[in-house]
Amino acid sequence: MSLYVGNLSYDVKEDDLNQAFAAHGTVKRVQLPTDRETGRMRGFAFVEMGTEAEETAAIEALDGAAWMGRDLKVNKARPREERGSSGGNWSNDNRSSRRY
Repeated sequence: MSLYVGNLSYDVKEDDLNQAFAAHGTVKRVQLPTDRETGRMRGFAFVEMGTEAEETAAIEALDGAAWMGRDLKVNKARPREERGSSGGNWSNDNRSSRRY
């Protein structure tokens, strides 16, 4: 399980998050998603902690805390939602143009 960390400064680095969360336990991994087109940080991250107890401690300590000029939002990450194809509702038989 991992934590969602929102409302991050666009200047945050992986090391910054490692240090902030290491105060509450073992940090296994940090992911900082970037925008595909601009390469700019997207303002959120995912942090994986060593145990559930460490996750809980990090949430209690950091959710709502002022950090790097922002009030952090920290909670358990939800599973990624399945996305359909980005092409809309197309299929080979294109039912919308079928005559009845």
